[in-house]
Amino acid sequence: MTPDEKKDSGPVSHSNDSLFVSDFCLPFLRKSQNADGGWGFHPGSESRVEPTCWAIWALQASGDTLVSAGILDRGFQFLREAQLVAGSWAASPEMTTGCWVTSLACCVLTADASSHDAVAAGLKWLCDDWPRDSAPWRRLLARFSSEHKISAQDDSLRGWGWTPRTSSWVEPTSFALLLLARAPREAWPSGAEQRRELARRMLYDRMCPGGGWNCGNPMVYGVAGEALIVPTVWALLALREEPTRPEFVMSLDWLEKNVKDVRGAGSHALARIGLEICGRKWPTTGATFADFYSRNEFLQSVPVSAWACLALSDQRKWLTGGTPVRVPEYAKA
Repeated sequence: MTPDEKKDSGPVSHSNDSLFVSDFCLPFLRKSQNADGGWGFHPGSESRVEPTCWAIWALQASGDTLVSAGILDRGFQFLREAQLVAGSWAASPEMTTGCWVTSLACCVLTADASSHDAVAAGLKWLCDDWPRDSAPWRRLLARFSSEHKISAQDDSLRGWGWTPRTSSWVEPTSFALLLLARAPREAWPSGAEQRRELARRMLYDRMCPGGGWNCGNPMVYGVAGEALIVPTVWALLALREEPTRPEFVMSLDWLEKNVKDVRGAGSHALARIGLEICGRKWPTTGATFADFYSRNEFLQSVPVSAWACLALSDQRKWLTGGTPVRVPEYAKA
Protein backbone atom coordinates (compact mmCIF):
# COMPACT_ATOMS: atom_id res chain seq x y z
CA MET A 1 0.00 0.00 0.00
CA THR A 2 1.40 3.38 -0.97
CA PRO A 3 1.48 6.36 1.43
CA ASP A 4 -1.23 8.05 -0.66
CA GLU A 5 -3.46 4.98 -0.39
CA LYS A 6 -2.95 4.93 3.36
CA LYS A 7 -3.87 8.58 3.53
CA ASP A 8 -6.99 8.14 1.44
CA SER A 9 -8.40 4.86 2.73
CA GLY A 10 -6.14 3.51 5.47
CA PRO A 11 -6.89 2.93 9.12
CA VAL A 12 -5.32 6.23 10.19
CA SER A 13 -8.70 7.85 9.53
CA HIS A 14 -10.49 5.53 11.98
CA SER A 15 -11.05 6.95 15.42
CA ASN A 16 -13.16 4.04 16.61
CA ASP A 17 -11.25 0.91 17.61
CA SER A 18 -14.24 -1.36 17.05
CA LEU A 19 -14.64 -0.09 13.51
CA PHE A 20 -10.94 -0.57 12.87
CA VAL A 21 -11.07 -4.17 14.08
CA SER A 22 -14.09 -5.01 11.92
CA ASP A 23 -12.63 -3.30 8.84
CA PHE A 24 -9.04 -4.52 9.07
CA CYS A 25 -8.28 -7.19 11.68
CA LEU A 26 -11.15 -9.60 11.06
CA PRO A 27 -10.79 -9.62 7.24
CA PHE A 28 -7.04 -10.10 7.71
CA LEU A 29 -7.62 -13.18 9.90
CA ARG A 30 -10.24 -14.67 7.61
CA LYS A 31 -7.96 -14.34 4.57
CA SER A 32 -4.85 -15.65 6.36
CA GLN A 33 -6.10 -19.19 6.98
CA ASN A 34 -3.99 -21.79 5.17
CA ALA A 35 -5.30 -24.66 3.07
CA ASP A 36 -4.62 -27.12 5.90
CA GLY A 37 -7.00 -25.19 8.19
CA GLY A 38 -4.32 -23.61 10.34
CA TRP A 39 -2.69 -20.19 10.51
CA GLY A 40 0.93 -19.17 10.47
CA PHE A 41 2.42 -16.28 12.39
CA HIS A 42 2.19 -14.27 9.16
CA PRO A 43 0.11 -14.71 5.98
CA GLY A 44 1.50 -17.48 3.81
CA SER A 45 3.77 -18.90 6.49
CA GLU A 46 3.63 -22.47 7.76
CA SER A 47 0.68 -23.29 10.01
CA ARG A 48 1.54 -23.45 13.69
CA VAL A 49 -0.50 -24.28 16.78
CA GLU A 50 -0.09 -20.93 18.56
CA PRO A 51 -1.27 -18.52 15.82
CA THR A 52 -4.03 -20.99 14.91
CA CYS A 53 -5.33 -20.86 18.47
CA TRP A 54 -5.33 -17.07 18.59
CA ALA A 55 -7.05 -16.79 15.21
CA ILE A 56 -9.79 -19.25 16.17
CA TRP A 57 -10.39 -17.56 19.52
CA ALA A 58 -10.62 -14.14 17.90
CA LEU A 59 -12.96 -15.23 15.10
CA GLN A 60 -15.21 -17.07 17.55
CA ALA A 61 -15.45 -14.16 19.94
CA SER A 62 -16.01 -11.57 17.23
CA GLY A 63 -19.57 -12.53 16.37
CA ASP A 64 -18.58 -11.74 12.78
CA THR A 65 -21.33 -13.01 10.46
CA LEU A 66 -18.75 -13.52 7.71
CA VAL A 67 -16.99 -16.19 9.78
CA SER A 68 -18.49 -19.43 8.51
CA ALA A 69 -18.65 -22.61 10.53
CA GLY A 70 -16.33 -24.11 7.95
CA ILE A 71 -13.51 -21.72 8.83
CA LEU A 72 -13.68 -22.69 12.50
CA ASP A 73 -14.21 -26.40 11.85
CA ARG A 74 -11.12 -26.52 9.65
CA GLY A 75 -9.16 -24.75 12.38
CA PHE A 76 -10.34 -27.20 15.03
CA GLN A 77 -9.47 -30.11 12.77
CA PHE A 78 -5.96 -28.74 12.23
CA LEU A 79 -5.45 -28.58 16.00
CA ARG A 80 -6.76 -32.10 16.59
CA GLU A 81 -4.50 -33.50 13.88
CA ALA A 82 -1.50 -31.63 15.32
CA GLN A 83 -1.87 -33.31 18.73
CA LEU A 84 0.95 -35.71 19.59
CA VAL A 85 0.38 -39.27 20.77
CA ALA A 86 1.23 -38.33 24.36
CA GLY A 87 -1.63 -35.81 24.41
CA SER A 88 0.43 -32.64 24.04
CA TRP A 89 1.03 -30.18 21.21
CA ALA A 90 4.41 -29.10 19.83
CA ALA A 91 5.39 -25.56 18.87
CA SER A 92 6.13 -26.55 15.26
CA PRO A 93 5.37 -29.55 13.02
CA GLU A 94 8.94 -30.88 12.97
CA MET A 95 9.09 -31.13 16.77
CA THR A 96 8.21 -34.41 18.50
CA THR A 97 7.93 -33.10 22.06
CA GLY A 98 5.01 -31.12 23.42
CA CYS A 99 5.30 -27.77 25.16
CA TRP A 100 3.35 -24.86 26.68
CA VAL A 101 1.07 -24.48 23.62
CA THR A 102 -0.77 -27.54 24.94
CA SER A 103 -2.57 -25.26 27.39
CA LEU A 104 -3.51 -22.85 24.62
CA ALA A 105 -4.75 -25.60 22.29
CA CYS A 106 -6.86 -27.17 25.03
CA CYS A 107 -8.40 -23.81 25.93
CA VAL A 108 -9.52 -23.31 22.34
CA LEU A 109 -10.73 -26.88 21.86
CA THR A 110 -12.99 -26.79 24.92
CA ALA A 111 -15.42 -24.92 22.66
CA ASP A 112 -15.48 -27.73 20.10
CA ALA A 113 -17.83 -30.64 20.79
CA SER A 114 -15.67 -33.02 18.72
CA SER A 115 -12.54 -32.38 20.79
CA HIS A 116 -13.52 -33.73 24.21
CA ASP A 117 -11.01 -36.57 24.20
CA ALA A 118 -8.25 -34.36 22.82
CA VAL A 119 -8.73 -31.86 25.63
CA ALA A 120 -8.82 -34.54 28.30
CA ALA A 121 -5.57 -36.05 27.00
CA GLY A 122 -3.96 -32.61 26.98
CA LEU A 123 -5.06 -31.92 30.54
CA LYS A 124 -3.57 -35.20 31.72
CA TRP A 125 -0.26 -34.52 29.95
CA LEU A 126 -0.05 -31.09 31.57
CA CYS A 127 -0.75 -32.37 35.06
CA ASP A 128 1.86 -35.09 34.64
CA ASP A 129 4.54 -32.56 33.60
CA TRP A 130 6.50 -31.44 36.67
CA PRO A 131 9.33 -28.89 36.32
CA ARG A 132 12.64 -30.32 37.46
CA ASP A 133 14.04 -27.06 38.83
CA SER A 134 11.92 -27.38 41.98
CA ALA A 135 12.20 -31.13 42.52
CA PRO A 136 13.35 -32.05 46.06
CA TRP A 137 16.76 -33.30 44.95
CA ARG A 138 17.39 -30.13 42.94
CA ARG A 139 16.50 -27.95 45.92
CA LEU A 140 18.87 -29.98 48.09
CA LEU A 141 21.74 -29.49 45.64
CA ALA A 142 20.94 -25.79 45.41
CA ARG A 143 21.62 -25.35 49.12
CA PHE A 144 25.26 -26.19 48.51
CA SER A 145 25.60 -24.09 45.40
CA SER A 146 27.55 -20.82 45.43
CA GLU A 147 24.60 -19.30 43.56
CA HIS A 148 21.92 -20.23 46.10
CA LYS A 149 21.44 -16.60 47.16
CA ILE A 150 20.89 -15.23 43.67
CA SER A 151 17.12 -15.27 44.08
CA ALA A 152 14.86 -15.19 47.14
CA GLN A 153 12.02 -17.13 45.49
CA ASP A 154 10.47 -20.21 47.09
CA ASP A 155 11.70 -23.10 44.96
CA SER A 156 9.29 -25.54 46.57
CA LEU A 157 6.48 -23.95 44.55
CA ARG A 158 6.00 -25.33 41.07
CA GLY A 159 4.10 -24.22 38.02
CA TRP A 160 4.79 -25.02 34.37
CA GLY A 161 7.64 -24.37 31.98
CA TRP A 162 7.86 -23.46 28.33
CA THR A 163 9.13 -26.98 27.66
CA PRO A 164 8.64 -30.20 29.67
CA ARG A 165 10.71 -31.04 32.73
CA THR A 166 12.58 -27.74 32.80
CA SER A 167 11.79 -24.68 34.95
CA SER A 168 8.65 -22.89 36.10
CA TRP A 169 7.89 -19.61 34.33
CA VAL A 170 5.17 -17.03 34.79
CA GLU A 171 3.48 -17.15 31.37
CA PRO A 172 3.22 -20.92 30.76
CA THR A 173 2.02 -21.30 34.34
CA SER A 174 -0.64 -18.68 33.72
CA PHE A 175 -1.86 -20.43 30.56
CA ALA A 176 -2.17 -23.75 32.38
CA LEU A 177 -4.18 -22.07 35.15
CA LEU A 178 -6.44 -20.42 32.57
CA LEU A 179 -7.15 -23.85 31.12
CA LEU A 180 -7.99 -25.32 34.52
CA ALA A 181 -10.35 -22.41 35.16
CA ARG A 182 -12.03 -22.95 31.79
CA ALA A 183 -12.37 -26.73 32.01
CA PRO A 184 -15.10 -28.16 34.29
CA ARG A 185 -13.88 -29.78 37.50
CA GLU A 186 -15.10 -33.21 36.45
CA ALA A 187 -12.65 -33.03 33.55
CA TRP A 188 -9.64 -32.48 35.79
CA PRO A 189 -7.29 -35.48 36.00
CA SER A 190 -5.91 -36.79 39.26
CA GLY A 191 -3.55 -34.30 40.90
CA ALA A 192 -4.94 -31.24 39.13
CA GLU A 193 -6.08 -29.55 42.34
CA GLN A 194 -2.61 -29.88 43.84
CA ARG A 195 -0.99 -28.53 40.68
CA ARG A 196 -3.41 -25.60 40.63
CA GLU A 197 -2.69 -24.58 44.22
CA LEU A 198 1.08 -24.86 43.87
CA ALA A 199 0.98 -22.85 40.64
CA ARG A 200 -1.15 -20.06 42.09
CA ARG A 201 1.19 -19.77 45.06
CA MET A 202 4.16 -19.78 42.70
CA LEU A 203 2.78 -16.85 40.72
CA TYR A 204 2.29 -14.75 43.82
CA ASP A 205 5.78 -15.72 44.99
CA ARG A 206 7.21 -14.52 41.66
CA MET A 207 5.44 -11.15 41.74
CA CYS A 208 7.75 -8.13 41.50
CA PRO A 209 8.05 -6.04 44.71
CA GLY A 210 6.12 -3.09 43.25
CA GLY A 211 3.42 -5.23 41.66
CA GLY A 212 3.23 -6.97 38.32
CA TRP A 213 5.36 -9.76 36.90
CA ASN A 214 8.29 -10.24 34.60
CA CYS A 215 9.33 -13.36 32.73
CA GLY A 216 11.60 -14.71 35.45
CA ASN A 217 12.56 -13.96 39.01
CA PRO A 218 11.22 -10.99 40.99
CA MET A 219 14.54 -10.38 42.76
CA VAL A 220 18.08 -11.18 41.61
CA TYR A 221 21.15 -10.43 43.75
CA GLY A 222 18.94 -8.28 45.92
CA VAL A 223 17.81 -6.08 43.03
CA ALA A 224 14.10 -5.85 42.26
CA GLY A 225 13.09 -7.10 38.83
CA GLU A 226 11.16 -4.84 36.48
CA ALA A 227 7.55 -5.82 35.78
CA LEU A 228 6.44 -6.20 32.16
CA ILE A 229 3.02 -5.72 30.56
CA VAL A 230 2.54 -9.11 28.88
CA PRO A 231 3.41 -11.50 31.75
CA THR A 232 1.51 -9.22 34.14
CA VAL A 233 -1.65 -9.49 32.04
CA TRP A 234 -1.54 -13.28 31.84
CA ALA A 235 -0.80 -13.66 35.55
CA LEU A 236 -3.67 -11.34 36.49
CA LEU A 237 -6.09 -13.24 34.25
CA ALA A 238 -4.95 -16.53 35.79
CA LEU A 239 -5.41 -15.19 39.33
CA ARG A 240 -8.62 -13.24 38.81
CA GLU A 241 -10.63 -15.46 41.19
CA GLU A 242 -9.18 -13.44 44.08
CA PRO A 243 -9.79 -9.84 42.93
CA THR A 244 -9.52 -8.36 46.43
CA ARG A 245 -6.25 -10.01 47.39
CA PRO A 246 -3.73 -7.22 48.14
CA GLU A 247 -1.08 -8.57 45.76
CA PHE A 248 -3.64 -8.80 42.97
CA VAL A 249 -4.85 -5.25 43.54
CA MET A 250 -1.27 -3.95 43.65
CA SER A 251 -0.46 -5.64 40.35
CA LEU A 252 -3.64 -4.42 38.70
CA ASP A 253 -2.79 -0.91 39.88
CA TRP A 254 0.65 -1.32 38.31
CA LEU A 255 -0.89 -2.36 35.00
CA GLU A 256 -3.34 0.53 35.00
CA LYS A 257 -0.56 3.00 35.74
CA ASN A 258 1.73 1.71 33.01
CA VAL A 259 -0.59 1.27 30.02
CA LYS A 260 0.27 4.79 28.91
CA ASP A 261 3.85 3.67 28.26
CA VAL A 262 2.95 0.78 25.94
CA ARG A 263 4.81 1.00 22.65
CA GLY A 264 3.61 -2.07 20.75
CA ALA A 265 0.22 -3.08 19.34
CA GLY A 266 0.36 -6.53 20.95
CA SER A 267 1.04 -5.18 24.42
CA HIS A 268 -1.61 -2.51 23.86
CA ALA A 269 -4.23 -5.16 23.05
CA LEU A 270 -3.28 -7.45 25.93
CA ALA A 271 -3.21 -4.57 28.41
CA ARG A 272 -6.75 -3.65 27.43
CA ILE A 273 -7.88 -7.27 27.79
CA GLY A 274 -6.29 -7.51 31.23
CA LEU A 275 -7.65 -4.24 32.57
CA GLU A 276 -11.22 -4.69 31.36
CA ILE A 277 -11.61 -8.35 32.31
CA CYS A 278 -10.26 -7.50 35.76
CA GLY A 279 -12.79 -4.68 36.16
CA ARG A 280 -10.85 -1.51 35.32
CA LYS A 281 -11.78 1.06 32.68
CA TRP A 282 -9.64 1.48 29.61
CA PRO A 283 -8.49 5.11 29.23
CA THR A 284 -10.41 7.05 26.59
CA THR A 285 -7.32 8.99 25.55
CA GLY A 286 -4.07 7.76 24.09
CA ALA A 287 -3.06 5.64 21.12
CA THR A 288 -5.61 3.61 19.18
CA PHE A 289 -5.18 0.39 17.22
CA ALA A 290 -5.33 2.48 14.07
CA ASP A 291 -2.37 4.52 15.33
CA PHE A 292 -0.29 1.39 15.88
CA TYR A 293 -1.33 -0.04 12.52
CA SER A 294 -0.30 3.12 10.69
CA ARG A 295 3.27 2.69 11.95
CA ASN A 296 4.00 -0.83 10.73
CA GLU A 297 0.69 -2.57 9.87
CA PHE A 298 1.13 -4.76 12.98
CA LEU A 299 4.05 -6.34 11.08
CA GLN A 300 1.33 -8.50 9.49
CA SER A 301 1.19 -10.56 12.69
CA VAL A 302 -1.69 -13.02 13.08
CA PRO A 303 -1.47 -13.13 16.92
CA VAL A 304 -1.41 -9.33 17.23
CA SER A 305 -4.43 -8.95 14.96
CA ALA A 306 -6.22 -11.64 16.94
CA TRP A 307 -5.45 -9.92 20.25
CA ALA A 308 -6.84 -6.67 18.87
CA CYS A 309 -10.07 -8.50 18.01
CA LEU A 310 -10.24 -10.10 21.45
CA ALA A 311 -9.62 -6.75 23.14
CA LEU A 312 -12.71 -5.31 21.44
CA SER A 313 -14.92 -8.38 21.86
CA ASP A 314 -17.95 -8.18 24.16
CA GLN A 315 -18.00 -11.96 24.44
CA ARG A 316 -15.66 -12.56 27.37
CA LYS A 317 -16.55 -16.25 27.23
CA TRP A 318 -13.59 -16.67 24.89
CA LEU A 319 -11.57 -16.68 28.09
CA THR A 320 -13.95 -17.75 30.81
CA GLY A 321 -16.32 -20.29 29.31
CA GLY A 322 -16.58 -23.35 27.10
CA THR A 323 -18.37 -26.55 26.31
CA PRO A 324 -18.18 -29.11 29.17
CA VAL A 325 -15.49 -31.69 28.61
CA ARG A 326 -16.34 -35.38 28.74
CA VAL A 327 -13.52 -37.37 30.33
CA PRO A 328 -12.63 -40.75 28.82
CA GLU A 329 -11.62 -43.47 31.24
CA TYR A 330 -7.94 -43.41 30.24
CA ALA A 331 -7.59 -39.78 31.27
CA LYS A 332 -8.71 -40.52 34.84
CA ALA A 333 -5.85 -42.90 35.49
